[in-house]
Amino acid sequence: MKVVILAGGLGTRISEESHLKPKPMIEIGGLPILVHIMKIYSAYGFNDFIICAGYKQNIIKEFFNNYCLYVNDVTFDMERNETKIYFKSKDKWKVTVVDTGLNTMTGGRIKRIKNYIGEEPFMVTYGDAVGDINIPELLKRHCESKKIGTMSIYNFGQNKGVVDVDSEGNIRQFREKSDLDGDLINIGFMVFEPAIFDYIDGDETVLEYGPLKRLAEIGQLNSYIHRGFWQCMDTLNEKNKLENLWVSGNAPWKIWEE
Repeated sequence: MKVVILAGGLGTRISEESHLKPKPMIEIGGLPILVHIMKIYSAYGFNDFIICAGYKQNIIKEFFNNYCLYVNDVTFDMERNETKIYFKSKDKWKVTVVDTGLNTMTGGRIKRIKNYIGEEPFMVTYGDAVGDINIPELLKRHCESKKIGTMSIYNFGQNKGVVDVDSEGNIRQFREKSDLDGDLINIGFMVFEPAIFDYIDGDETVLEYGPLKRLAEIGQLNSYIHRGFWQCMDTLNEKNKLENLWVSGNAPWKIWEE
């Protein structure tokens, strides 16, 4: 199953670093948060990635073009004009980086990679958040629901968009957070059937307030409640929080082995 990562936005809320690179390329522990996200999926055997790029997309392409040099030891023999890479990385990734446009909205970016998906279910997440998500349990929840989409939700006390869920776990409504809510928010880590493309009009479509809202209204959006760790990286403070967790050796989202 393919994993689609949304990585094309401007990242204006963390402009201290995103003016130089796409937000998913901002580093935590010396590696872009994008790589951390990929390693979460890869730990469960999902290694086929489609990166929806846009803003400064050349930086993402150049990074993966040189990935072997970045993560392995290397000898440069200048006299013989030879390069020897000592492969220690266990990554078995196939990475497709797609230029989905500079100003395309989240739904539009997914629409643009339709030809790379085929007629199979696929996973989608945002390129700026990590968590110890149990991907097999998420997929099981999706398959059992027989819905077009399943979205991971999380009880998190901050001002994000809120979803209403009925007793069977179906998402019924998207709205802004109020003081009366239990702070169940959309954290990405979604699963979709190919039918999702029928609900995306074009580049101007915002995934959260277009297709997802429509699926919720017709009872075709399921939820998976994540009860572990999750953290986005919208601001420099949040970036520093993740960096401190990594340096401390207590990064809950690091579920992979080196």
